Amino acid sequence: MDTIVMCIEGLQAKLEKHRKDDLKETPTRVIFTDVLLQALGWDIRNPDEVELECPTLDGKSVDYALKIDGKSVLFVEAKPLNDPLTDVKSITQVVGYAANAGVEWCVLTNGVTYRVYHSTEKAEAPDKLLFEVSLDTKENKGMSIQQIAERFSRFSRDSIAKGVLDEIGKETFTMGKIRKALDKIFAVPPNTLVRLVRSNIGDATIKPAQVKKALSKLWARTSEVEITPTILSVSRATSEKIKPINEVSGVDTIVVPAQEDGFQETFLGENRWYAIRMHASMIPRIKYIAAYRVAPISAVTHWASVNNIVPWEDTGKFVVNFTQPAKEIEHINLVPKSRVKAPQAPRYTSFSRLQQAKTLDELF
Repeated sequence: MDTIVMCIEGLQAKLEKHRKDDLKETPTRVIFTDVLLQALGWDIRNPDEVELECPTLDGKSVDYALKIDGKSVLFVEAKPLNDPLTDVKSITQVVGYAANAGVEWCVLTNGVTYRVYHSTEKAEAPDKLLFEVSLDTKENKGMSIQQIAERFSRFSRDSIAKGVLDEIGKETFTMGKIRKALDKIFAVPPNTLVRLVRSNIGDATIKPAQVKKALSKLWARTSEVEITPTILSVSRATSEKIKPINEVSGVDTIVVPAQEDGFQETFLGENRWYAIRMHASMIPRIKYIAAYRVAPISAVTHWASVNNIVPWEDTGKFVVNFTQPAKEIEHINLVPKSRVKAPQAPRYTSFSRLQQAKTLDELF
């Protein structure tokens, strides 16, 4: 681990030097990616362990094929230093290379941020993301250098050989699938579940309809407070009538309340939002952030795509970094004396709802 820590510290110093150089792919690989892979135990100079420009089935090539005992176990596709790594085509490409070759894991990187995908997961390519980790100190506020090194070590040669990444992936994606299934079950609780609950209540005055309603509400509250990790695809806006939030399985958006000065200075000025309290298991789900500006505006007015979510110092809270400046939308207003009150803390919804809603009642 000491070798990885020293490597990260050295690369962080280089990042400050090269951040504004707009490095192309090749120098990015030489200065950053090659050095990190070497520190993770992959011998870049040994073609039997690291095959460069490895041919793929479609006649193209993947930048690195990392091998153990002559078998490819991890593909790495490199991009220029300032590439945001958000292009779906690029994600689909590297995931496809790996899946077609029977390689379980692949990484898309710009030399600084590394996004690890499980190629054979039954999901759309972007939703095969297991985790990402960055060398950039600005993206790792609150994390020690040892914690960052530990995350990088997940795809070290030793960890891959021991099946560490397989175990992390199995648990994370299994939990996500279970959670998604439970979302559907609790949205409309089946009669067998209702009967089981009623039999354990021991109060015959409570009717099945009451149990169903209570189960749905309780599950919706659980979704807003603590939720198991999962990766969900972005819901698209449809012409369907907006459903209650407990019937929406695609929770992928966090809505934060914002005072005007903080909104202008941070949400718009810094393209991020600080000190958000959320359960860590929510992080893989959140793809978007929206701002509810408090009175006198009393409306959700802007949203942004989420680049990453990292710990905020030692507070137990998080900072959300945007991929690009926030965009203004048609205001989603608070309706006086309505069901939904003005948010006093972060709340969750889906991006499709954000696109359709006219009031907070429709948003949540």
